Amino acid sequence: MPDRELTVVLTHEHADFDAIASLLGASLVFPEAVAVLPRTMNRNVQAFLALYKDSLPIISPQDLPKGTVIQAILVDTRTFNAVKGMSDATKFVLIDHHSLDEPLPHNWVRWDNGVGPHEVGANTTLLVERLMLEDAKLSRVHATLLALGIYEDTGTLLYKSTTSRDVHCVAWLLEQGANLEVINRFVRFPLSPDQQSLFQTLIEQSEHFQIAGHSVVITQARAEGYTEEVSALAHKLRELYEPDVLFLIVDLGDRIQVVARSTVDTVDVGQITEALGGGGHVRAAAALIRDETIDSVRTRILEYIRRFSRPPMTVHDIMSRGRPQTLTPDTRIATAVELMRRYGHEGFPVVEKQPDGQETLMGILTRREADRAFSHGLGNEPVRRFMRVGSVVVHPHDPVTEVQKRMIESGWGQIPVVDSEGQIVGIVTRTDLIKLWGEAEAGRETRAEIAQRLAQVLSPVQQYLLQLAGAEAARSGQTIYVVGGFVRDLLLGNVRQDGAMQDMDIVIEGDAIRLAKRLQEKCGGRVVMHRRFGTAKWLLKEKEHPVHCPELLGDLPGELPAHLDFVTARTEFYTAPTVLPTVEESSIKLDLHRRDFTINTLAICLNPDRLGELLDFYGGLADLRRGVVRVLHSLSFVDDPTRILRAVRYEQRFGFRIDERTLELLQDAVELLDRVTPARIRHELERILQEEHPEKTLVRLWELGVLQRIHPQLLADAWLTDRFVRLRERLQTAEPLVKAVTDPVERLYWCLLVYRVDPEADLELTERLRLRTETQRATANLRLLQANLPKILDPENRPSQIVANLEPSTPGSMLLVSVAEQNPQLDAILAQYWTTWREVRPTLTGKDLAKMGIPIGPIYGQILWQLRAARLDGEIQTREEEEALARHLFEKSAA
Repeated sequence: MPDRELTVVLTHEHADFDAIASLLGASLVFPEAVAVLPRTMNRNVQAFLALYKDSLPIISPQDLPKGTVIQAILVDTRTFNAVKGMSDATKFVLIDHHSLDEPLPHNWVRWDNGVGPHEVGANTTLLVERLMLEDAKLSRVHATLLALGIYEDTGTLLYKSTTSRDVHCVAWLLEQGANLEVINRFVRFPLSPDQQSLFQTLIEQSEHFQIAGHSVVITQARAEGYTEEVSALAHKLRELYEPDVLFLIVDLGDRIQVVARSTVDTVDVGQITEALGGGGHVRAAAALIRDETIDSVRTRILEYIRRFSRPPMTVHDIMSRGRPQTLTPDTRIATAVELMRRYGHEGFPVVEKQPDGQETLMGILTRREADRAFSHGLGNEPVRRFMRVGSVVVHPHDPVTEVQKRMIESGWGQIPVVDSEGQIVGIVTRTDLIKLWGEAEAGRETRAEIAQRLAQVLSPVQQYLLQLAGAEAARSGQTIYVVGGFVRDLLLGNVRQDGAMQDMDIVIEGDAIRLAKRLQEKCGGRVVMHRRFGTAKWLLKEKEHPVHCPELLGDLPGELPAHLDFVTARTEFYTAPTVLPTVEESSIKLDLHRRDFTINTLAICLNPDRLGELLDFYGGLADLRRGVVRVLHSLSFVDDPTRILRAVRYEQRFGFRIDERTLELLQDAVELLDRVTPARIRHELERILQEEHPEKTLVRLWELGVLQRIHPQLLADAWLTDRFVRLRERLQTAEPLVKAVTDPVERLYWCLLVYRVDPEADLELTERLRLRTETQRATANLRLLQANLPKILDPENRPSQIVANLEPSTPGSMLLVSVAEQNPQLDAILAQYWTTWREVRPTLTGKDLAKMGIPIGPIYGQILWQLRAARLDGEIQTREEEEALARHLFEKSAA
């Protein structure tokens, strides 16, 4: 009798609730599989199983029936103890929420739960999601164990690794009858006497360090013969000390056990324990080490922490740089309210100038206090009466936790940042701290990674120019950034080297004109400046003003760009909806805040000591990674309704989605497009038509009612999509007609967009958008050909009649009509025209008619056309026949 074929479910030794719950979950998802317990489990797990094992489809290893294990399902681990019946032929299915840095062996596959990626807080979640998908019905014990797995591995849903999927699964398990009292009892399981003894020793042996700005606790103990789990002690010590990083080193006699915990992403304890021979998560990891002393392990851990730790985020990383807007104690409340409304700030520091010229922080005035005073008719009163008195400050090198502490203690929502001399150099707000949530969730790009990306997309000449600008800015005490669309596309991987420099938006915290002049002095070229706007253009390719830096004269590969544009950091405010903004010099943070969408608010510093540093004040990186288009504030579309068109263009270009709240604001502001100047609407439409697939944006605009707002007859549907695609396909061919087309593709797109519009509306569209002369001319040519189509397609007409109706049209309008009509008869006529009829000409010329004695005059044009028509229609073939017909036509006209 052949051996029974078995499928088993296995997990790791020293199993916690997530591992055992995953065993249960896999046995429910794969009913044919046998779930086998590991040989060692945490004490709270053992206690739970002692009470409820009989209600679970899980067996001990010794109870596994005889047979050949053809498949092993591994849950929450890649390491396991083999069970009887396994062989080299056993195939493996991996269900593990840990990230995979190495490829799987050839006979392993990773399970797809059919719901989402594996990045969740607990492994059990992956299996519960599958049970939810299958609409499974669970017993109360099953639901409770599954919930225990999620609760324990997510720190009762409070660890940073917890996802909404984990929470959703817990909610479903509670609906299935999971018992919270039981969950609470086993998650908060009391320490055994041995654990309590070891715990006390670990407290006594604790060492505290500050490494790379992180608080680190390392503790060690000798505990030969100790059999309880150590992970529970790590949890207790973390609650006691609240360190950023915790390492427990326990000498068990025959081996040393290391348990590590971290509360920060900047210290990856999984990486450290991997170097020790173990592994785990960024936040939780462990290792078993043999043939080494406890002191040597401690020494290695300290070395690895120093090697692998990244500095924590500091005030410098999130603050608004530059001296913020301030008030004096004597400033009127009405003035303060006006400034707060203009700049959108929730408060201003109040400073008083001292006799030596230095400023002393006196307190802060919040918007709430200013508005209340103003509403009570106290607008003429001085700020000193209502400000919060005190001097609460932080320094640029302080960790972000220090800001949080100061805000909690003082209640201030804006904390000034001061330098070593006590002068205000920036400010941090509550909003800056909230923005960190999204940034931490998305992950940070390191300076080295971004610098490497710049090196990959820029030529050596372009890199030199940016490094030169960065060095000169730093030398003059300024800070320089490349911002906006270039940074967005760089992070998306969409930047091409060709023309990359021309698309850069370079912003200076300081004086852009002064920087451009310094660069001109160093390398030549010419500077064109606009002092009113604080902008400067450094021209690099003018013969009259050549560059003279050796690096720019051919020593470095790459083409020299025509120019670099520098802009002084500025802020703007709108005095009324849809009008152009008022602009003032400001900081990089406020400069970025004036931009349209969060994905365009990213900036990269070019100063040498900060080269590659990414500034992300408004959650742009998170939105970029989620594929979201989001405005910075609720009045964004009211201030500038053309952002409606831009939002949809970005959404369709990148395959993103407009944020739900942003979409509401967009739709509420559509009617404001009526108040925008024609040229600005036209400019945005032109940008759309220059996209690779403009029909996507147009269709979306039509679905949102935006296109109709521009003109009610504009229509973007499946017909338009099809014609845009066909137009692109035709333009790739070598047809004689296509070769003759000189119109840019965006003009051809426009003509297709208006193809079905009533010609009587052309004037309205021209006035609505102030269409360019070339566009008006192309539309008029199209209308002429559309009007002539019935005559061109009339089967009774001769070739000469068809040519007469075709000839006034441009190649572009012929191509457009062919693409729009999709008429085989028309295509055959056009092909005939471009291959044959167009070349048909009489042999006689005006000079020949003069030699025949025909007086010069308008009759020449009539005769030559009639000769061509006769040739086209096959009525004449020879020169003699042309001469006879010419004489006949002249005599007939003279009669």
